[in-house]
Amino acid sequence: MGPARARRPERRGERPPGRSLPSRQEYLREWSALHGDAATGGLVGAWLGLAHALARPLIRLGAGPDAVTLLGLLVALAALPPAASGSHWPVLAALVVAASGLLDNLDGAIAVMTGRTTRHGFVLDSVCDRVAEAGYGAALWLAGAPAALAVAGVALAWLHEYTRARAAVAGMPEIGVVTVAERPTRVIVTAMFLLGAGLFPTVAGEWALAGAAAWTALATIGALQLAIVVHHRLR
Repeated sequence: MGPARARRPERRGERPPGRSLPSRQEYLREWSALHGDAATGGLVGAWLGLAHALARPLIRLGAGPDAVTLLGLLVALAALPPAASGSHWPVLAALVVAASGLLDNLDGAIAVMTGRTTRHGFVLDSVCDRVAEAGYGAALWLAGAPAALAVAGVALAWLHEYTRARAAVAGMPEIGVVTVAERPTRVIVTAMFLLGAGLFPTVAGEWALAGAAAWTALATIGALQLAIVVHHRLR
């Protein structure tokens, strides 16, 4: 899971002036604390380290997390025209989807590193993520996936996040479990199969179908994983 804007959205205020930005290890510790003490080793740690490295120059340039959140949404929706254009254009759509996923991690990194994990930012980030995911499903559909399967994948992903949100309201203080269908997985699956559709345009529909099917299958498993954990945590 990427560095979400705030699993503790009550935190407000910026890092005091003159205080240096957190080191990679400090950032990983704070990220873990905001995500229910989630582990930060392996690929997760490598991805978070990349977000930390890229966020530092953006912070020095004055970039704020909300601006990066909105930019990430616009970039995600920009994948739609090339996805619909056929031939090798879905390759560009895949690159755009990957870029939007990176921006989604950067907004959270900037928020954590500058102490700007506000409640408003938390809501904005969540809403933009859901709209972007609808865009990912639409991109697979435009590339040739059946509409029903693309809609099912997006709906199950939304159910996953809705379950987590309602569980938090009911008293579950952390993310519960990192499932097989977190947002980074959705980004990777979309980008990977759009790339296949662009590299092999004669079978683009099959690649898009496989992408929507993979997203739906993973979202189903992830929703079940989360439901089981929520059931045990809130009994």
